[in-house]
Amino acid sequence: MDNQALQKIRETISRSQQVSLAVGKNPTIDQMASALGLALTLEAQGKKVSVVSPTAPIVEVSSLVGIDKVKTSSEGSSGDLVVSFPYREGEIEKVSYTIDDGFLNIVVKAGESGLTFTERDVTYKRGTDKPELLITIGITRMGDVTGLFSEEALKDVMIINIDNSNDNEGYGGMVLVSPKFSSLSEQVADLMLNLGYDIDIDVAQNLLSGLTTATDNFQSPNTSYLAFEIAAILLKRGARRDRSRAVEASRPMQQAQQPAQQPFPRPQPRPQQQVQQPRREDRQDRRDVIRDALRAQSQARGTAQPQVQEPVQPLEQDVQPMQVRQEQPRPDRPVAQPQAQNRSQDQKPPSDWLTPKVYKGSSSI
Repeated sequence: MDNQALQKIRETISRSQQVSLAVGKNPTIDQMASALGLALTLEAQGKKVSVVSPTAPIVEVSSLVGIDKVKTSSEGSSGDLVVSFPYREGEIEKVSYTIDDGFLNIVVKAGESGLTFTERDVTYKRGTDKPELLITIGITRMGDVTGLFSEEALKDVMIINIDNSNDNEGYGGMVLVSPKFSSLSEQVADLMLNLGYDIDIDVAQNLLSGLTTATDNFQSPNTSYLAFEIAAILLKRGARRDRSRAVEASRPMQQAQQPAQQPFPRPQPRPQQQVQQPRREDRQDRRDVIRDALRAQSQARGTAQPQVQEPVQPLEQDVQPMQVRQEQPRPDRPVAQPQAQNRSQDQKPPSDWLTPKVYKGSSSI
């Protein structure tokens, strides 16, 4: 935005004492936050500001500062009071008024057929205030604006159109439509900073809430670089990020990235194998076999048979595999030498063991 346009906006706001801000039907958090943020700033400068929305605010925007000032119509204290009742041809002869003890009495004189309506059919409606300046935020069509204000109220009124949508019709005397902004809150904050307006903590909190919601907590691919710069300024002015909204915004992405995890089946306990204990007869047979084998080896070597002491184990306990323990030799008995040692003593090397030998191959050269 050039300096000439900024100067024109600054002068228009400066000479306007009654300012109205309008948002569209079912406004988002971004639209309502930017409107309330600008309204609070203009109120701090002594302006009489009203925020108008065609629909009542929902719970989603209830946490914004100044949400209680939003109205669903443009009725104001300076508008005309209109008294309405049903009318049929020839039913009313004339209408007059009298003043009695400080009260204005409207007299409806009945015609020949009489009055067919009652006091319950009479309605009272406050006329719309005629603003000196109207600022629309996020409204793409002029028809939505005329639905909030009458044509008489908008006659000769300067309209500032603020929007970031490509579908905006470009109405109004000052058109501030720029799709480069990823949110209306950052667009309004950028305008306020360029105009030199002070942003207090309440305004900063509203604008940051709208900015983070419009950009999906800065995860939207349309998030502009200016959104991060404006967010840093708002945090510096005292705004705080809403942790609940940040978690809700990141939750759909986390669910999309992480596949659904199936619970692992719990391992079933293996059946314990029962160890079958050897019977008493089997243990006795093993000892007999070992004894016979040792006796046969001793007879083959021609040596005395060593006596093997049988290990005695209680029958009630578990019997481990038997290990043969060789008895220590006694001084009065000859010790059986290993078979390999006896062979080495009986066999003598040949006489030509140390003589050099020449081996000849079978092939001739």
